[in-house]
Amino acid sequence: MPHDVDLIILLAVGFGFALIFGYIAARLRLPPLIGYLIAGIIISPNTPGITADIHIANQLAELGIMFLMFGVGIHFSLNDLVQVKRIAVPGAILQIAVATVLGMLVSMLWGWDFGSALVFGLSLSCASTVVLLKALGDRGLLDSVNGKIAVGWLLVEDLVMVLVLVLLPATAVLLGGTTPAEMSSDQSIGMTILLTLVKVAGFIAFMLIIGKRLVPKIMQIVARIGSRELFTLTVVACAVSIAYGSYAIFGVSMALGAFFAGMVVRESDFSHRAEQETLPLKEVFSILFFVSVGMLFDPAIIVEQPVHILAVIGIIMIGKTLAAMALVLFFRYPLNTALTVGASLAQIGEFSFILATMGLALGLLDNEAQNLILAGALFSISLNSVLFSAIEPVLNWIRQRSHLARLLERSNDPLSMLPDEVDQDYLKDQVVIIGHGEVGRHITQTLMQQGIKVVIAEENREIVEALREKGIAAVSGSAIEPGVLIQAHIQHARLLVISPMDLLDIHKIIDTAKLLNPYIQVLICAETREQANLIRQENLGEVYYAKEEMAKSMSGHILGQIKLAHDSNH
Repeated sequence: MPHDVDLIILLAVGFGFALIFGYIAARLRLPPLIGYLIAGIIISPNTPGITADIHIANQLAELGIMFLMFGVGIHFSLNDLVQVKRIAVPGAILQIAVATVLGMLVSMLWGWDFGSALVFGLSLSCASTVVLLKALGDRGLLDSVNGKIAVGWLLVEDLVMVLVLVLLPATAVLLGGTTPAEMSSDQSIGMTILLTLVKVAGFIAFMLIIGKRLVPKIMQIVARIGSRELFTLTVVACAVSIAYGSYAIFGVSMALGAFFAGMVVRESDFSHRAEQETLPLKEVFSILFFVSVGMLFDPAIIVEQPVHILAVIGIIMIGKTLAAMALVLFFRYPLNTALTVGASLAQIGEFSFILATMGLALGLLDNEAQNLILAGALFSISLNSVLFSAIEPVLNWIRQRSHLARLLERSNDPLSMLPDEVDQDYLKDQVVIIGHGEVGRHITQTLMQQGIKVVIAEENREIVEALREKGIAAVSGSAIEPGVLIQAHIQHARLLVISPMDLLDIHKIIDTAKLLNPYIQVLICAETREQANLIRQENLGEVYYAKEEMAKSMSGHILGQIKLAHDSNH
């Protein structure tokens, strides 16, 4: 050909096969990224047929990593983390430690050295943000207590992995690897680590002091012009420029730069618009990232090292899951929370790929280790939906057959019972409110201002502890469990208020409440218009739907203003 078309070939065959296999994966109810990885395997040098240029793919993958980390940063919410910090922070750190140790023990049994074993174990310890958010979203669990714990847990994992990405190049020589080209080989390990931490601290300070103010200001100025393409260009330029600047000026990884770029964009009033405008570009480069990762995978390892692959899958799907479940139960959360968090973390993804790529570049991992990590990701992501589907049947089976499991859920838990200072006179004609989210908070505040007695039933233990510190009667647990409603003294309540939740759970709560108190009034906050209509049809109680109530309130206000204007004219 008269000119070089390697990039066009890569894009054509990469996107073509990614579309085909992504569609097949979606039809099989698997995450599409499985299809993207398979597309990469097909066009890789390790398989016969069409072969794309892996060097160009790796450069495009760098952009993919930037946009993935930018997406993690723009989704990072300290508020989400604060709500579940007491379980998410220690739980995630301990679970990472357990998974890393398991990975190290197995790999050292295979004869690997300490440095390789450490990076390998860390690669198996971190779950995929993409897979987790999709799995929870598909099942409507993102806004549930279990979903928030899983997301908060993953946020901590992400922060730990960002720290690992920062420190790994500086400690590579100490672990038996090679010094990155940008670092001096004459410096001592201690000095290298100290300089790295100083540079990172300098970069973080720069972003928090200057970037946090400058980036939102630039976005505001561009937004006033009204040009959509200029706004999109501004966001992309911020992501890529900050990522590259962090590397060129401060010497930190471009992945960390992109992460902080996302965080400062989140501080802007235009963060939602920025996310929406750059979503197609982020998706495109993310697909190229997964395709390039697939191109590195050699399928021959499935035949050559089946026992090693089974061990890796066992660590990811059994070791990590059991460790996470044990930690959740230790923090006295119910069994369904333990199963949900365990299933959420029983896979690995993008951080594992980034760590594997960095480990290979630093001489800490070889191709076999990278292939084992990729195989573990392929199988664990493929089987993750099966684990989620098994949660309810397993939960029911355990509760029916295991007295120990039932004890584990509520054993000697002081938060599952109302405190002694709540006297019996208080527990008559009270309002029982299920859930203390945004709706529950407003209702509780309004009722208490009017001197009306309330009892809150809430799954999030930290919220229950905070309520009790304020002197508000609250009990921890899922209200679908009869014991929680009994503790809230539903049998003496005048009113039951149910915050937005799944219709099946609403049915269970009302059935228990009516059994204990046949004459209790029920008020239900519906999540959707369809749910509101179903509740009305089934006559479960008085229904309120946010958009309907807002429309009624606005209509009443408009009519009042028109009447006022009419009266003033006469």
